[in-house]
Amino acid sequence: MKKYAVVFERAANNWGAYVPDLPGCVATGTTLEETRRLIAEAIRFHIEGMRLHGEAVPEPSTITEAIEIQAA
Repeated sequence: MKKYAVVFERAANNWGAYVPDLPGCVATGTTLEETRRLIAEAIRFHIEGMRLHGEAVPEPSTITEAIEIQAA
């Protein structure tokens, strides 16, 4: 099983998500939970499409981390 980093961004009325290691793999949803489900489906679909087209599927290489800072 592979684990790809996913970036979740909150917008005014929805959530968006993208996978840095899979360019073009994106999803949006009304809630964070919905967006998590949709991006998981998008990752599977994206990888399936790459394989069907004979493209190499990139290995996960992006690392994410939350950095805590004190307000100025």
